[in-house]
Amino acid sequence: MAVVDNNLHHHHRHHHSRSNSELKLFRLCPFWQSGAQTASSSSSSTQNLQSQSSRHLVGGAPKPKPKTVSSVARSLLPPRRRLRLDPANNLYFPYEPGKQVRSAVRLKNTSRSHVAFKFQTTAPKSCYMRPPGGILAPGESLIATVFRFVEHPENNQKHLDQKAKVKFKIMSLKVKEDIDYVPELFDEQKDEVVVERILRVVFLDAQRSTPALEKLKRQLAEAEAALEARKKPPVDVGPRVVGEGLVIDEWKERREKYLARQQIEAVDSL
Repeated sequence: MAVVDNNLHHHHRHHHSRSNSELKLFRLCPFWQSGAQTASSSSSSTQNLQSQSSRHLVGGAPKPKPKTVSSVARSLLPPRRRLRLDPANNLYFPYEPGKQVRSAVRLKNTSRSHVAFKFQTTAPKSCYMRPPGGILAPGESLIATVFRFVEHPENNQKHLDQKAKVKFKIMSLKVKEDIDYVPELFDEQKDEVVVERILRVVFLDAQRSTPALEKLKRQLAEAEAALEARKKPPVDVGPRVVGEGLVIDEWKERREKYLARQQIEAVDSL
């Protein structure tokens, strides 16, 4: 009899612990309900989940649109450059210590819109650019000249291979066609500014002819010619209206013919 009581007691304790665990589970999941309605609803929801998963496996359900390769590439690549530079990465200077030397770089607008550009340097006291900034129309190009004073080297050693710490940054900004250039554009639209290039200084032996030095000389000559052309007043190729000229001479000739014809008509009428 004691064995039976022990079994009953054990069964009662097991039933009590199971009911406590079910109660805790019920509290954790309050949307469970007792009765046939819960069983039917859970079975129907299970069937719906199974049918949805089966449709998803066979491709019936709409899938999220995958990212295209081009969109992923655009997000990973840097912003598209608006300017093409020549030279692309360096500013070449003839090495002449104690003198002010010049370098040149061609900028070409390769975009479909007007682009403002601006130079910046880490040594504004010893370097300056001409022009320091401006606006280029689509397809337009110019040669910018960079001036720099070359310091004497320490211990009288040549530093032709010197990678100077001075750097030049060229920035670009898309602008409207009818806008005038002012440096403040780059402060007002900071989020739209693109750093096109950071150019480093490379010195060339001024006494030794190299392709880089010859190219630099050609670009400097072209930049000087363009500067002189801008300085000259526009040539007036049209006819001169005021003073002695083609138009005045033609007017005199017409008037003389008119007066002569008038005299002839007056004589005939007599």
